[in-house]
Amino acid sequence: MRDSWRLAVGTLTALPTPPPSEVTPATARGTVLLAPLAVVPLGAAVLAVGLLGQATGLSWLVMGFLALGVLALGTRVFHWDGLSDTADGLTASYDPERSLQVMKSGTSGPAGVLATLVVAGLQVAGFAALLGTVEGAVLAGVLVCLSRLALTLTCRRGVVPARKEGLGQPMAEVVPTPVVVLAWLVAGALLSALTLWLGLQWWRAALSLGLMAAVVLALVAHTRRRFGGVTGDVFGAAIELSLAVLLITLS
Repeated sequence: MRDSWRLAVGTLTALPTPPPSEVTPATARGTVLLAPLAVVPLGAAVLAVGLLGQATGLSWLVMGFLALGVLALGTRVFHWDGLSDTADGLTASYDPERSLQVMKSGTSGPAGVLATLVVAGLQVAGFAALLGTVEGAVLAGVLVCLSRLALTLTCRRGVVPARKEGLGQPMAEVVPTPVVVLAWLVAGALLSALTLWLGLQWWRAALSLGLMAAVVLALVAHTRRRFGGVTGDVFGAAIELSLAVLLITLS
């Protein structure tokens, strides 16, 4: 469990943490399941942006951009790089090897830039709509954590890695399907309780998680057809797309 926690914090945040002693399938599985808890400091930072912004009279739009910036710094822009590389790989070629080479190049093409702008814009809009109230700021912080639940779908059994090296290889296929279902049911119950406490309809929680799952599953299915599997970049893309979906549907 300690190695799983270290790997989750070290991979998903910029917080300094010792490296795991070893990365076994059990370690990787624990990392995926602990992912929402590992980013609680990032959710708290978004909550702080909302509370400080309200206290100082900042506009909602400014708070939205600040929240996006805080998350980018708190993750070393790691997930955004994954989104950009995935978009470039999907549009570069129909040849899997060529697409994977483009994703490893480290440069952003037109598709990657556009995908980043669109998803970032959606996140800013969602944050701006939520951070103007204390209740909305709490919800925004929780959604940051729940967006990492996307990893249970990208790392579930049957979803093979596209290449033998990189982050996708040790993390792929480590979560059994029953565990994935259980994790999403628990998340659904928690989010439903939170939305009811905030005065929102309970079904909006189910709708938001359902749409999030649909987007991630569609992304995984598409990358499996195009690349032959998933990569670490696909994991990052899934997280950023998931956060955008949750913010927009619950704002």
